Amino acid sequence: MSLNLKDYIASIPDYPEPGIIFRDISPLMASGEAYQQATNAIAEYAREKNVEMIVGPEARGFIVGCPVAYKLGIGFAPARKKGKLPNETVSATYDLEYGTAELQLQKDAIKPGQRVLVTDDLLATGGTISATIKMVEELGGIVVGTAFIIELNDLNGREKIKDYDILTLLEYDGE
Repeated sequence: MSLNLKDYIASIPDYPEPGIIFRDISPLMASGEAYQQATNAIAEYAREKNVEMIVGPEARGFIVGCPVAYKLGIGFAPARKKGKLPNETVSATYDLEYGTAELQLQKDAIKPGQRVLVTDDLLATGGTISATIKMVEELGGIVVGTAFIIELNDLNGREKIKDYDILTLLEYDGE
């Protein structure tokens, strides 16, 4: 029997600021059964796409991508905040509500032609994922899909990554 994963998402009103409803995956991760179901669904999607490498942005992309990579017996490459990786990197900036942020990926993380799945916990505005995709492609990787536990439909992140296949396990509108 499959679980309703929405039962394992906490909705925190007015966080991080008034008017925002924060969708927290912590209860999902705290349930072995729910976390396993979410991981298995994304792993099956990755298997169908013949993925050879998973890339996830810091930090919740690690939480989603690492167990999928482990399940499939393939590698995981972290897209980290600027200055956190020791070797030569490529970088991409993306917009935040107030300013910009930068992610980096080690140059040897992706092999040219490698089939890559980009994962994160949440698709909101799409900025973080767009930056991650840009770096993967700069290194010659082929982004064959993106996967998220949650999509916030009203923030239109799908529009920013519309040229890529998208799997979301749960969707929320402005409620």
